[in-house]
Amino acid sequence: MTLRFLLLLAFICTSCSAPKAIIQPTADAQTATLRSGPMVGYTAMRETMIWAQASGNANFQIQYNEKGKSEVKTTDYVYAKTDNGFTAHIPLTDLEPGVKYEYKLLLNGKIVERPYPLEFQTNPLWQWRTDPPAFTVAFGSCYYGNEAAYDRPGNAYGGDTKIFESIRQQNPNLMLWLGDNAYYREADWDSQSGMNHRNANARELPALQPFLAATSHYSIWDDHDYGPNDSDRSYMLKDTALDLFKRYWANPAYGFKDTPGVFHQFSWADIDFFMTDNRFYRTPNRAPKSDDKTILGKAQYDWLLDALTSSRAPFKIVVFGGQVLNDMAIHENWSNIAERDAFLAEIVRRKIEGVVFLSGDRHNADLLKKEMDGFYPLYDFTSSPLTAGSGSDRREDNNPQRVENTRLAERNFGLLQFSGERTNRVLSMRLLDENGAEKWKYEIKASDLKIKP
Repeated sequence: MTLRFLLLLAFICTSCSAPKAIIQPTADAQTATLRSGPMVGYTAMRETMIWAQASGNANFQIQYNEKGKSEVKTTDYVYAKTDNGFTAHIPLTDLEPGVKYEYKLLLNGKIVERPYPLEFQTNPLWQWRTDPPAFTVAFGSCYYGNEAAYDRPGNAYGGDTKIFESIRQQNPNLMLWLGDNAYYREADWDSQSGMNHRNANARELPALQPFLAATSHYSIWDDHDYGPNDSDRSYMLKDTALDLFKRYWANPAYGFKDTPGVFHQFSWADIDFFMTDNRFYRTPNRAPKSDDKTILGKAQYDWLLDALTSSRAPFKIVVFGGQVLNDMAIHENWSNIAERDAFLAEIVRRKIEGVVFLSGDRHNADLLKKEMDGFYPLYDFTSSPLTAGSGSDRREDNNPQRVENTRLAERNFGLLQFSGERTNRVLSMRLLDENGAEKWKYEIKASDLKIKP
C-alpha cells in the first residue's frame, strides 16, 4: 500500500459525515444564569412550548415526566445567544392528552432549582369519549413594571405586583394577556435594543415567575407593547416589534405567511379562542372618517369572520386589545369606525352563535351588553389594569350598556369558568381585585347565545 494511497484514504475518512456533537457552552457561557422563566407557552394535546431567558450565551434543556411517574424524558439542547436575546423556545413533544406533567429546567447541563412547582397540563382529548371538562381561564391587561431611570418623574405608575400571586392562587388552566403586557417608554420604542430591554425588564419580575411556570400563557398586544401610545400601521419599527413579540411569547401561531401579526386561534376542551391584532393594520386614529378606516385590516377581518363561521364551539371567545361593543365612541373603542358595525352585522347575517368578547386597555373593568335586533345579546368583558394606574372616564358613568354594578376602577383580573354537559355548557364570568377578592359574578348559558327559531 503506497504512501499516496494512505494519505488519500486518511483524507476521505476525515471528510466523512460524523454524528453531530452536542453544542457545548462556550467559555463566556459558563457564568450564565437564569434571568427569567421558565414560562409555559401554548399547550396542545401532544405538545407544549417552554420559554426561558438566560443572562448570556447558554444551552437550555427540559427534563419532564408525567406527574407521579418515574420515567423521565429530556429534550434536545436549545441554544440561547446574543441574536435571540438569550431566549429559548423549547418544544416538548410526544405528550399525552389531558395529562399533568412536571418538569425541570437545565441550564448548561445543570438543573436550575426553583422554589415553586414547574408543571403543566395538556389539552384533554374528550371528543367521542365524555363530556368536555370544566376549566378556568384567567385574563387581564396593562402590566406596568416600574424602572425609575426611564419612568416619568413623580409617583410610580406601576402598583403592587401581588396580583400575579392572586391569579396563580386561582389555579387557572390558561392565562390570556390582552395587551400592554409591557410599557415601552420614550427611550425604548425607537430601537430594537430599547424594546428588547423593556420586554426583558418586565419579564424578570420575581413575583411573576411562579405564575409563568405553571400555567399556559397566550398573548396579544396593544399600543404600549407594540410601539408609542395609540400607535398604528404607520409605526416604522412594527416589524421589529413583531420580532420582539415572538421572542418573548410562545403562541401557537403569529398571523399567516402573507399576513403577519399576532393574531391566531386555539382551542381548549370544547371552547375556541380567537386572538386578534388591533395594531399592525390599524388606520391612524386621526385619519378622517371613511369606510376604509380599519383596525383589523381586510385579511385579518376576513379570517376572523370565516374562523367564527367555521367554529362549532358553544362559546367563541374573541379577544381584543381594546373594547368592541361600547357604543360611546370615545378613546379607542372599535365603535369609532364603521368596520365594527359591519362586523357585527356580518355575525348576524351568518348566524354565528355563542360569540363573547374579552377586552383590555381601559384601566378599569366593565361588563357591557349590546342588544341586537332579532339576535341574542352580545357581551364584552373588559379587565384592566393588572399593575398600571387605574381610573375611569366620568363621561361613561351612566353607560346604558353596562351590566349593573360591574364597573371597577381598581387593579383587577378576570376569570372565565366553563362547566356543564356538552349540550348544556355554562360560562361563569368573575372579576377579582388584586387581592383575589371577588367583586362580581355573572353567568351565561350557551343556550342564551343561540338564535331563537
